[in-house]
Amino acid sequence: MFQKILIANRGEIACRVIATARKMGIKTVAVYSDADKDARHVELADEAVHIGAAPSRESYLQADRIIAACRQTGAEAVHPGYGFLSENEAFARRVEEEGIAFIGPKHYSIAAMGDKIASKKLAGEAQVNTIPGWNDAIPSPERAVEIARDIGYPVMIKASAGGGGKGLRVAFDDQEALAGFTACQNEARNSFGDDRIFIEKFVQEPRHIEIQVLGDAHGNVIYLNERECSIQRRHQKVIEEAPSPFISEATRKAMGEQAVALAKAVKYQSAGTVEFVVGKDQDFYFLEMNTRLQVEHPVTECITGLDLVELMIRVAAGEPLPLRQEDVKRDGWAIECRINAEDPFRNFLPSTGRLVRFQPPEATMFAADTEHLQGVRVDTGVYEGGEIPMYYDSMIAKLIVHGTDRDHAIAKMREALNGFVIRGVSSNIPFQAALLAHPKFVAGDFNTGFIAEHYAHGFRAEDVPHADPDFLVALAAYLHRRQRARASGISGQLAGHGVKIGEAFVVVTLKADGQNVHTPVTVTDFQGKTGSSAVQVGASSYKIDSNAPLGSLRVQGTVNGRPFTAQIERGTPKNPLALRVQHDGTQIDAMVLSPLGARLHALRPYKAPPDLSKFLLSPMPGLLVDVAVQPGQTVQAGEKLAVIEAMKMENILFAAQDGVVGTVVARKGESLAVDQVILEFA
Repeated sequence: MFQKILIANRGEIACRVIATARKMGIKTVAVYSDADKDARHVELADEAVHIGAAPSRESYLQADRIIAACRQTGAEAVHPGYGFLSENEAFARRVEEEGIAFIGPKHYSIAAMGDKIASKKLAGEAQVNTIPGWNDAIPSPERAVEIARDIGYPVMIKASAGGGGKGLRVAFDDQEALAGFTACQNEARNSFGDDRIFIEKFVQEPRHIEIQVLGDAHGNVIYLNERECSIQRRHQKVIEEAPSPFISEATRKAMGEQAVALAKAVKYQSAGTVEFVVGKDQDFYFLEMNTRLQVEHPVTECITGLDLVELMIRVAAGEPLPLRQEDVKRDGWAIECRINAEDPFRNFLPSTGRLVRFQPPEATMFAADTEHLQGVRVDTGVYEGGEIPMYYDSMIAKLIVHGTDRDHAIAKMREALNGFVIRGVSSNIPFQAALLAHPKFVAGDFNTGFIAEHYAHGFRAEDVPHADPDFLVALAAYLHRRQRARASGISGQLAGHGVKIGEAFVVVTLKADGQNVHTPVTVTDFQGKTGSSAVQVGASSYKIDSNAPLGSLRVQGTVNGRPFTAQIERGTPKNPLALRVQHDGTQIDAMVLSPLGARLHALRPYKAPPDLSKFLLSPMPGLLVDVAVQPGQTVQAGEKLAVIEAMKMENILFAAQDGVVGTVVARKGESLAVDQVILEFA
């Protein structure tokens, strides 16, 4: 067994590998860029080596520096994690040639499967079902349109070296095929240094289901069941679960056996994933093979009780697999939510900056621990006070739950999301909560078009209907009265002017358009207990009991005898006196006033927000890659104005209306802040 391994990655996956290495008694070496000098993976590792500047092409993609770090520290093996160089055949070969073990498949397996064009041909030879398409590199956008017409729309345009949603577009007509080909080429060239593009038929109403495989150096290959990854936004997975609520036992077996056949065909050694697109009749076709550990591997670990990182390390050290196919378990149901630094209410634009608060829900399962299951696990590479840099992907953490069945797992995940406190950057937690509550998701009735279909116009606060909206009002009133009770007990108050607790209040729910909602409530003591109140909201009664200290963002307790977790804080960006209450993905901003105070508040004039339509503002922090217009140029609605790059994705800004460009304020290559002016219309 290795004495020391180097992890050629960063963030959550680097921390995940360190956890298993520590369990196995193996020393670890972290590598880091300028942006990551204070990162969590650097702190956790036994040693750390600086490898370059913040952009990944100057650090985490520098194979020479990573190999030099192995030589410098005496690391005998390299774990590449996922992304960066994890599926780079040249890097794997270099590592092997240097006499260092690569904790992953052999370079020839990566070469065979990493090229999506070659892999489809090889899959066909191995008797694996494949999708109709054009499997040779396409030379031009015009040729791409011809091929797309021959196959028949819709088609999927994909970069041969693509992954993680980059270098991938779906086209429904000639115009989309032209634009998609160019965009895929640019993204693939920038992300992977390989701009070859191919096209295949897009299966409508498809499910994205993948099979986890595991092979060793002795010719043994097994599959570890499937993962359901159909809940995706812009081809990026959002929620993953294991097993799938859709496929039958017969389909599971057939997919697993084909995945094993493909792995054996390329002499696969390590953990890998064979991805399939599955039609509504459970017909399935090979998509690609990811020759690395997947982001969503924890759900497989939960239902099988296996540590996949440990098995990867043991296989790389030459050990045979410790189990056979008949030994593979499928116990319970696991779900993973990717918690990303993005603003779901602003079209999921990246959100970078400092994590002012980062308090995950209490974990009862842990990475590298296969003993404690049926609980909550948080895999992360960040910490409170740390930075979310603009140079890498947007993942803050992975939240994983394991339940006895699917309904139990969904309930656990909703409660865990309620208790996940993130401040300083926006996160997609409200969106995750909405997905988990959607009747079609709960019923298991979805495909890869689920988000595009149900959130076609983006995600809005009203897309998260709360099962009991009066409960949010009751929570605001409950907390306000507790705060008044504490204030009333402060000594030294002027006689006759002390704080009175009161029982009658009006909760004013604040609306952006000024149409505030006034709800009368009464709050009385409940059984005379500290931290307990009976709240009456209209015809609804709530007996709320919580020992959470005042000032805590996360409030846990019981309501009418049932446990709840919510987030409550005083002060919003627009109103320092308001209370912000969040529960089950729904958020309200409310002021709790006396009846007289509420009447006076209603008399205040509404101040409309300023009209900013004459400006093009940067919707996120990022790098201004291109300004596509000049001063004096006439533009039409929908015309491209600028391109901003953030978190490895290009975001195109379009004109919202017809107009004439006045002044271009920002320069190409400039780093922009949120709401910074890019240009002004005349």
